[in-house]
Amino acid sequence: MADFDYDLFVIGAGSGGVRASRIAASHGAKVAVAEEFRVGGTCVIRGCVPKKLLVYASQFAEELHDTAKLGWTLGEKRFDWAALRDFVASDVDRLERAYTSTLDNNKVEHFHERATVAGPNTVRLASGREISAKFILIAVGAWPVMPDFAGNEHAITSNEVFGLAEFPKRVVIQGAGYIALEFAGIFNALGAQVTVVNRSDKILRGYEEALTERLLVMARARGIEFRFNSRPIESIVKQADGSLCVNTKGFLPLEADCVLVATGRQPKTDGLGLENAGIALGAKGEVPVDAYNATSCPSIYAVGDVTDRVQLTPVAIREGHAFADTVFGGKPRTIHYDAIPSAVFSQPPLAGVGLTEAQAHAAGHAVKIFTSDFRPMKNMFHARAERGFYKLVVDEATDRVLGVHMIGPDAPEILQAVAIAVKAGLTKADFDDTVALHPSMAEELVLMR
Repeated sequence: MADFDYDLFVIGAGSGGVRASRIAASHGAKVAVAEEFRVGGTCVIRGCVPKKLLVYASQFAEELHDTAKLGWTLGEKRFDWAALRDFVASDVDRLERAYTSTLDNNKVEHFHERATVAGPNTVRLASGREISAKFILIAVGAWPVMPDFAGNEHAITSNEVFGLAEFPKRVVIQGAGYIALEFAGIFNALGAQVTVVNRSDKILRGYEEALTERLLVMARARGIEFRFNSRPIESIVKQADGSLCVNTKGFLPLEADCVLVATGRQPKTDGLGLENAGIALGAKGEVPVDAYNATSCPSIYAVGDVTDRVQLTPVAIREGHAFADTVFGGKPRTIHYDAIPSAVFSQPPLAGVGLTEAQAHAAGHAVKIFTSDFRPMKNMFHARAERGFYKLVVDEATDRVLGVHMIGPDAPEILQAVAIAVKAGLTKADFDDTVALHPSMAEELVLMR
C-alpha cells in the first residue's frame, strides 16, 4: 500500500465514518477522514441526540403541571428557550470533542474541509489538494429535503431547529413522519400552537397502525392540530410584523412564526464526484452497494444513510464496523436487517421491532394477535387519562413472536430488551413462562393471554 498516501480515506465523519475509521486503524490501516461541517454527523450534531434532549425538556414541562399531585409546591414557572437551546448546544460541543478524541486516539488524521471523489483511488479536498488512497469509504449521510415553492427561504428543516433565536408561538409542520411528529410534540409541550399539514390522512407510515391511530388521538387531545389530505405548501409570505403566512391549495392560510418542513431526507451525494469513479447513483441519489458495502468500483465502499438502506444511526455504525472488518481485518461479514428496533420519541413515545400485523399478513404468515390496553401507573398523576397499548404479533404455526409494538411512557427503553427476544426467535410460550416484574409497565409483555 506504499503507493498510496493512505490505506483508507473516509469522506464523512458521522457515526458510520468514525466507526469505520477507528476499526480500520485498529487493524493496522493508515486512515484519514474528511468532514466539511462538524465531527459527529447528523445524529450527534443536528439529529437524534440534541432532539432527545429537547424531548426530555418538553416532557418536564408537562410534569410541572402535576407537581401538586406529587406533593410539591413550586413558585413562578417560566420557560427560557435560550437557556435550553444553549445547554443543548454545549452538550453537542462536548460530544464533538469526544468523537474527535476517538479519531485522535486511534491516530486517524482528519481534514476539516469538503472532500470529493476525483477517481477510483483519489479524493480532492476543497483546498485543491489531491490525496490518494487504496480504498475510499463514502459516509456522507443524508440531508433534509426542502421542496421548491415560493418563499421556501422562510422555512426551516430539522437542521435549523436547534439554533432558533426565539421560541415560536405558532408552528406549522409539513409532513407526518417521525421527525415531524417528534418536533410537533416538543413544540406543543413547550407551549407553542402546532399545526401539522400532511398530504394523506395517515401519520407514521410503516409503523403499526394500532399505535399510530392511538397516537393521533392523543396528539389531538394535547392540542396539536392536523390538516390531512392537504396539498403541500404552495407559498410562504413574510408579513410586515415578521410573522409568516402559509398557503396551501384548498385551505385557508395559516399564520405562523416558524414553518418546519419535515418531508424526508435524501442521500447527500450532490457534487460528490462519484461519476469520476464510474459509479452511477440510484433513483433517489443513493450509492448502490452490495451486502459487503461495496460499490461498482472495487476500491470504493459506502455505509450509512447515503446508501438509503436503513437510515438509522446504529445501522450505520454496524455497517462501518463490518466494512472495516471485511476489508482490513480479514473477517468478511455482513449486516442482517431484520428485527431492527425503532422508536418515535413522540409524546407519548412509541416503539416497535419486527413485523407489524399488516407486514406479517403480507409475508404470508397466519398470525395470532395479543394486546394489552392499560393505564400506566405514571399517568395516574396526569389530568389526561392516556392509556398504554402493547401488541404482540405471533406466528400461529410456530408460536414465534414476529413483532412487538408499544406506545406509552418509556416504551423505547423497554423495547430494547424485547428486541433481543424477537431477534433470538423466542416464542409466545417463552414470554408466558417469564415471571412478571411488578409493578411495572413492562410486565404487560408477559401477561397477555
